[in-house]
Amino acid sequence: MKPSDRSPIYGLMAEFDTPEKLLAATRAAHDAGYRRMDAFAPFPIEGLAEALGRRPSRLPWVVLAGGVIGCTGGFLLQYWSSVIAYPMNVGGRPYLSWPAFIPVTFETTILVAALFAVLGMLALNGLPMPYHPVFNVDRFARASRDRYFLCIEAADKQFDRQAIESLLKRLKASEVFEVEH
Repeated sequence: MKPSDRSPIYGLMAEFDTPEKLLAATRAAHDAGYRRMDAFAPFPIEGLAEALGRRPSRLPWVVLAGGVIGCTGGFLLQYWSSVIAYPMNVGGRPYLSWPAFIPVTFETTILVAALFAVLGMLALNGLPMPYHPVFNVDRFARASRDRYFLCIEAADKQFDRQAIESLLKRLKASEVFEVEH
């Protein structure tokens, strides 16, 4: 997206006094057809992710892929070194003595799965993100203390400033702010 294609504002943000009001407003906005929105609260609110329409995370699949890669890589590394590169007959055992490979294979599985978990979580969350437009709203600093915010983005297909503002005021928002880029 070119800067000229971007909306002059990032979206509209509503401030709420209680988590119940935020949850009700989020459900109402989702029911009204808004999909590009996010909610901010100082603590997790049960049911908020579902009200936002979030799908289950893909992170377990990323971690599984990392585990399979680590398991395969650890086993193949030992196979290559014991059978192909440096075959040694130790005590009459076969070159492919797989029970001896289990500890290293297990550890490489855990190591690579953990790395995929951390890197996958960062990538799926869009982190690191040193700047976000919601920080342009002065009152947003209270999102980590005692206030609850719902931001509907201008990138939403149904974005209509007046309609969203009236919806948020009907839903008992303390205040509605315009979020600039």
